[in-house]
Amino acid sequence: MNHIALAVRTVAAWLVTLLIVFPLIWLVLTAFKTELQAIAVPPELFFSPTLENFHEVQVRSDYLLYAKNSVVTSVLSTIIGLAIAAPAAYSMAFFRTKKTKDLLMWMLSTKMMPAVGALVPVYVMAQTAGLLDSLTGLTVVFTLSNLPIMVWMLYSGFKDIPPDILEAARMDGANVWSEFVHVIRPLATGTLASTGLLCLVLSWNEAFWSLNLSSANAGTLATLIASYSSPEGLFWAKLSCASLMAIAPIVVLGWFSQKQLVQGLTFGAVK
Repeated sequence: MNHIALAVRTVAAWLVTLLIVFPLIWLVLTAFKTELQAIAVPPELFFSPTLENFHEVQVRSDYLLYAKNSVVTSVLSTIIGLAIAAPAAYSMAFFRTKKTKDLLMWMLSTKMMPAVGALVPVYVMAQTAGLLDSLTGLTVVFTLSNLPIMVWMLYSGFKDIPPDILEAARMDGANVWSEFVHVIRPLATGTLASTGLLCLVLSWNEAFWSLNLSSANAGTLATLIASYSSPEGLFWAKLSCASLMAIAPIVVLGWFSQKQLVQGLTFGAVK
């Protein structure tokens, strides 16, 4: 009976994996088709691959500009977010007050509100400050949208550090800054790395704010993908190609750093 149960679980796991991976496989196949092949009915599984779509996205759509914008906004928002979230999480983890838990819950609750609910005030503020269609504006919005998650992840990692180590450092005369730099940071390197990686991925994949706050100058890869949807219809082959070129860098990064990402997502889950 145990062998049957194991076989059923194995088959179920493969089926779930296939369901998850199939859209990505189909995306890759469509990226190498012509527009006529992409909309053919029934779908063409055997065809002569073409690089026409990649040339179109690379040259005519200026892929490098959109990629550069994605890199700049993602990296800067992650660095700035860590610079803000790390001291906040350090304070909450080692200098707790009666309101610490309430503050953390309030920060988390802000992520439960649909982004569209804040679109109008954010758009008006960005317009007033002259930050529409600018890398600075997108970086600020990405940073603020990821801060609650960053603070929670860092807080969960920091509070697991034995307090005896900090007490020993204080007895040796360490101040708050030296305590954080020379004690907390080395012990929480994994926490900081996994938090940064996760928020880098979130910023890279952010589409809602990119589409509503940017266009030609500061558009990210999400804007590039959306540009292949027009009143005339969807250009499926080019859309798939742009999507593939947009997700490929972050998929590779996620593959090589999956251990850190999983560690960051499970901090504090097991005691």
